[in-house]
Amino acid sequence: MNNVEQSTTSDNKKSLNFIEVIVEKDLKEGKNDGRIQTRFPPEPNGYLHIGHAKAICIDFGIAEKYNGVCNLRFDDTNPVKEDVEYVDSIMDDIHWLGFEWDEVLYASDYFPQLWDFAVQLIKEDKAYIDEQSAEDIAKQKGTPTNPGTNSPYRDRPIEESLQLFEKMNSGDLPEGAMVLRAKIDMAASNMHLRDPIIYRIIHTPHHRTGTNWKAYPMYDFAHGQSDYFEGVTHSICTLEFEVHRPLYDWFIDQLADSDYRPHQYEFNRLNLTYTMMSKRKLLQLVQEKLVSGWNDPRMPTLSGLRRRGYTPESIRNFVDSIGYTKYDGMNDLALLEHSIKEDLNAKTHRVSGVLDPIKLIITNYPEDKTEMMETINNPEDESMGSREIAFTKELYIERDDFMEDAPKKYFRLTPGREVRLKSAYIVMCTGCKKDDNGNVTEVYAEYDPETRSGMPQSGRRVKGTIHWISVPHSVNTEVRLYDRLFTVEDPANVKDQDFKELINPDSLKILKNCKVEECLKDAKAGDSFQFQRIGYFNVDIDSTPGNMVFNRTVPLRDSWARKK
Repeated sequence: MNNVEQSTTSDNKKSLNFIEVIVEKDLKEGKNDGRIQTRFPPEPNGYLHIGHAKAICIDFGIAEKYNGVCNLRFDDTNPVKEDVEYVDSIMDDIHWLGFEWDEVLYASDYFPQLWDFAVQLIKEDKAYIDEQSAEDIAKQKGTPTNPGTNSPYRDRPIEESLQLFEKMNSGDLPEGAMVLRAKIDMAASNMHLRDPIIYRIIHTPHHRTGTNWKAYPMYDFAHGQSDYFEGVTHSICTLEFEVHRPLYDWFIDQLADSDYRPHQYEFNRLNLTYTMMSKRKLLQLVQEKLVSGWNDPRMPTLSGLRRRGYTPESIRNFVDSIGYTKYDGMNDLALLEHSIKEDLNAKTHRVSGVLDPIKLIITNYPEDKTEMMETINNPEDESMGSREIAFTKELYIERDDFMEDAPKKYFRLTPGREVRLKSAYIVMCTGCKKDDNGNVTEVYAEYDPETRSGMPQSGRRVKGTIHWISVPHSVNTEVRLYDRLFTVEDPANVKDQDFKELINPDSLKILKNCKVEECLKDAKAGDSFQFQRIGYFNVDIDSTPGNMVFNRTVPLRDSWARKK
């Protein structure tokens, strides 16, 4: 990694990302009187997704690590798209990730100060009212290689602009009638400095200020000034805002009345394969009911990932593993899946779940006998103890664990071969029963009573081990098998095709007649388990006492890698 982006602490135990290097340098030099203040500034126009988690981790993480302050500030400057529902969900997601803000603030808190600053710019002949259409203004911007042309209103008298600016907020003008533009440089090489729009008219009531305002500041105008008003020292954002930084600095220079300046630093955004990060397109999926909602377990939203069974630790570990650089790239979704597997492997009970059940009848086992077999809850953690599971004459096994005419290297149940029933006995398959259509309905086997798990085996070994559940001690459940929402690695960059056409038709399969151990009947929404040999599953919020629902968080093996 580039030396600018990573450094090593003196104890050689942990590397610093490039933002931490900057912070430590500023602290060493005594900048901002040794003060560290960051902010996480989401716009409340949708639910947070995994990309936001990266920003949350750096904004709150820097403040935590260097005894600073991190505020949660909602950039609520566009009432058309914003809603209290999104405010509440954002707060919930940040808390779930394990972070706490110092204060909850809103850009709308600063509307009076932003208005006064805009008036100041007009009085200093650094802003003017433009009555052109948005299309005409865009045409006059020029291109990156050709300068723009001045608006015919650029030299409008200051007093006239002041009067019209007041009128913009009166409610008497329609939306789009006029805008306030900063007067900077229409020939600037940076397009953002070519007289940017800083105020526009919006009549939609605001979720906090109601109808008090009709003229609203643009994001670029409100963002940096809010940083300044709050005392932010390190304004950390993603790389697409790098080209906005000269404008950020220009506004601060006009506003500042001391040596203090917030500084903007940019890092690479989080891009994941098979994932769409555009909030606009995610909203479209929700509105068109292509998913069940913002918390659909196929969505990359934090609420969706949480419902699917992802843990805060897995997401934070994933973000830490991919790091922060100045170069955009694509991260493999398998890295996120590895992170949750690693986390759940260490903390979940191993249980039996049979997704496609078929009966296995142990023909030589007593009809009325029930044995309790001891099984370890988690071999990775002895402190999690063990439990007993019932073994009876009739069991459920996976349909895939029996094959009537099996190839030589098939090590599960097939007539004439032995397997071990996990934590129980070795059994020999003796045959099967079929219905009129030739479908297997029951499998038969005989057990060897001398092969109970834990008994001396005299060196006897079998190659296959399968899981099972006692028929009278099973619980019927619904299982939802979630998979990747899109069929292509980078759906955001597929040209000439509607992104909705790229949705994976197999991203959700619902299995209605699955069986799980009876110990799971009291599991609560959010509880996670490893279904042995299958994957990690958690209890969905749709579960009821009479109808348990499990979501597959992630399979034990990556089926997509095998497909490739």
